[in-house]
Amino acid sequence: MSTPKILFFILFFFFSFLSFSQQNKGLTVTGQVVEKSGQTVPFATIVIEKTDLSMISDENGKFIFKNVKPGRYTIKVSAIGFSGFKKSIEVSGTGINIPVQLDNELQELENVSVLGRSAVEKINKQAYNVTAVDAKKLHNSTLDLAHALDRVSGVRFREAGGVGSRSELSINGFSGNQIKIFIDGVPMDNFGSSFQINNIPINLADRVEVYKGVVPIWLGGDALGGAVNIVTNSKPRTYVDASYSFGSFNTFKTAVNAGYTSKSGFTTEINAFQNYSDNNYWVNVEAQNLENNQYYKETRVRRFHDNYHNETVIFNIGITGKKYADKLMVGFTAGQNKADIQTGARMVSVFGERFRRGNTLMPTLKYQVKDLFTKGLNVNVTGNFNFGYEQTVDTVNRRYNWFGQYDPRPGLGGEAERSLYKFKNNNGVATFNATYAIGERHSLLINNTFNMFDRKGSDELYPESITYQQPQKLQKNILAAAYKFDYNEKWSTSLFVKNYDLSTTLTRSYNPSGNWGDVAYVELNDKSSNLGYGGASSYYLKQNLQLKASYEKSYRLPTSDEIFGNPNDNVQGNNNLKPESSNNINLGFSYQTSFNNVNALTFDINGIYRNSTDFIRSEFNNNQNKTVTVNLGGVRTKGVDGEIRYSYKKRFTSGLNMTYQDIRNMTKYELGENFVSYYYKDRLPNIPYLFGNLDATIFFDDVFKKGNNLSVGYNLLYVHSYYLYWPSSGTSSGKHDIPVQFKNDLNVVYTMANGKYNVALECQNLMDNELVDNFSLQKPSRAFYVKFRYFFNKSNK
Repeated sequence: MSTPKILFFILFFFFSFLSFSQQNKGLTVTGQVVEKSGQTVPFATIVIEKTDLSMISDENGKFIFKNVKPGRYTIKVSAIGFSGFKKSIEVSGTGINIPVQLDNELQELENVSVLGRSAVEKINKQAYNVTAVDAKKLHNSTLDLAHALDRVSGVRFREAGGVGSRSELSINGFSGNQIKIFIDGVPMDNFGSSFQINNIPINLADRVEVYKGVVPIWLGGDALGGAVNIVTNSKPRTYVDASYSFGSFNTFKTAVNAGYTSKSGFTTEINAFQNYSDNNYWVNVEAQNLENNQYYKETRVRRFHDNYHNETVIFNIGITGKKYADKLMVGFTAGQNKADIQTGARMVSVFGERFRRGNTLMPTLKYQVKDLFTKGLNVNVTGNFNFGYEQTVDTVNRRYNWFGQYDPRPGLGGEAERSLYKFKNNNGVATFNATYAIGERHSLLINNTFNMFDRKGSDELYPESITYQQPQKLQKNILAAAYKFDYNEKWSTSLFVKNYDLSTTLTRSYNPSGNWGDVAYVELNDKSSNLGYGGASSYYLKQNLQLKASYEKSYRLPTSDEIFGNPNDNVQGNNNLKPESSNNINLGFSYQTSFNNVNALTFDINGIYRNSTDFIRSEFNNNQNKTVTVNLGGVRTKGVDGEIRYSYKKRFTSGLNMTYQDIRNMTKYELGENFVSYYYKDRLPNIPYLFGNLDATIFFDDVFKKGNNLSVGYNLLYVHSYYLYWPSSGTSSGKHDIPVQFKNDLNVVYTMANGKYNVALECQNLMDNELVDNFSLQKPSRAFYVKFRYFFNKSNK
């Protein structure tokens, strides 16, 4: 059955429920659940006793019962970590509104702050293996979003250098495009090089949700091994958050986030940021001095051709808080960037003139409405289209070394390949998400994500070349439906199904005559469709002990860069790639406790098992100057990650997380071979399998003046040694390994006037250790930074 037909029948079924729901309207019972401080209590369970009426409150603690018969009832409310609530009510007239205030069940917790995760606890209580990072607690740091995620268990952020360098996230062994990144639920597949996770300041986010393994379908797309959802503060408000930082390697960063909401609901938002760095940090390399021909097996030099800058502005305008639209915003994202290219895929390739640049020009639309046509139907529609371009400039025919010296080469050429190739990806994404509550325990969800790509490019050095006139088109459509059953406050289960459609158009060259230089092209059109499915369940054995389990048969479709290549990122295309699939299983539990009125502990442990087919991974091309993605027949992943966090009042907090992942090549026979592969059951190369973080922070209140606070923090990143190539390759003494790494960071933050004015001092890589990532590319040496931040917020009542 085709996707349009599937969508038609789902929508027909969906709206049949809507029609039924509009019949037999009765009285309503509404309310909101809060704690003593006035803070809302999300996802509380509300039951009207001696009836079949029960439900879960929304994220703002609100609830509504429909079709309640007149009479006297007893309402019961319960929530994890709070004592129960009971009240007799009488339903008459048009209905009743009930304010509900809960007391903390563990009274000693009133004096204990489990710092770092308490503000996002409701996200961590989902049935999925998810960790939420409270970004607000990091707003005074100079971290970007990617480096903040590097401190989450199971997550590694890997980059090719300093500020603005090529990068990718890895979650439990899956990396790159196997991990999908969203901003407020919108896929970032087409945002361009000016708007990437490692150049977005942490101040843009309210929180960051990290899904490890199975991903809920409301995050539409084809994530195989996990997803990251950057959640901005989208509540209507009037505020200004401005910051400026500077430090080592001539690095400057500026961010301004501001918004205004009038009483009528008129809303404007602006987010602007810029990053600049010379990235001239120290590296240890092999080099030969051209002046005296002396060869140095290992010498310490500065990077000399790695300047980076980007500027981005996001502007939105619209209305909020209306009956027909909780939010209707139109916007535009504009950005540009320029990055010198210091090396190829390995550090033995050194460049001195080559660079890349690009921009983002993207109109956007966001529409959200609750209770559309009927109570319980919530709809969210988004759309964007990027008209921006990308370009690599390589026109200087020289051969550089690490001392900045060069040998000129005769004739026309370039350092890697002579090029002024400029292209537009003409990439658009549209999403539709709808949820509908059937009664108080059941709900349906539909999500559809459509992605289109149509690359157009040219090279003014070769204006007549027909190579750049060949079509490079790709379309993806992922349609998903889910059913959620909330049996009670202890047990919740979701089941879902996904349909993955992929369509590509490209050409392959051939020689029609056999004569040298005679090239012709044949157009190829390919379509594929795959069906995935899965489920997730959560059960509370006790109020503070949660068990989680999830399973998914998932698919990941090849991306445009993997199929067609990307000159800006030294990526060679492979149009023979097949979609990869995986059976993912996640098991975990979390536990919270407190003692002696001042101490609190939390424990989280998660286990993973994944069996992947046609696993897509990066490796060197034949010339080892670019990377290329290939299919690996079978890969098995087993692993565990866990975190322990301790807090003492609001004075001290410390946490330790560790991740172990055993990722093995289970491809017994290589394609076309009849003997067992040399690499059968080898660990996958260039992927760390043991790593973790340790952090500790001390807090001092009312330093020098009431309302002025000081904190001193420390973070240690540990990565165990691992092999760059297949472990079975080479001799025992000649294997290339990436050694054990320790990264020590210190920070001191002083806040004044209850957070209105803030100053932060940071030292990253305190011990000046050598840190390496993708294919042994070295990351920055010791660096110092200072950040100034101003924050003003006016609540809208």
